Amino acid sequence: QVQLVESEGGLVQAGGSLRLSCAASGRTFSNARMGWFRQSPGKEREVVATMWWSDGTTLYADSVKGRFTISRDNAKKNVYLQMNSLKPEDTAVYYCNYRPLVGVIRDYWGQGTQVTVSS
Repeated sequence: QVQLVESEGGLVQAGGSLRLSCAASGRTFSNARMGWFRQSPGKEREVVATMWWSDGTTLYADSVKGRFTISRDNAKKNVYLQMNSLKPEDTAVYYCNYRPLVGVIRDYWGQGTQVTVSS
């Protein structure tokens, strides 16, 4: 089992910045993918940014490219999401995600944290 604990989100004005963090514990693997999804009311959960832990390859949603940056701390098994130039449409519940790429392939989720961007 893997446990994911996210930092608190918050309320920020448009154009502002916010940093989310997620700490993984439990039975984690280096061959895994870890990142962030978000879900706003009436919409499906969508990927924001994700990173392949083995080599650091990253993937971003087109809507956040150039504004958001995903990073990691290998020793702490933490992943971070630096969000700059926030827009009202970034308002959502953000979820940390961990997916091992070996063994039993399944998604683990954090509890979710609310990010609200005011205009």
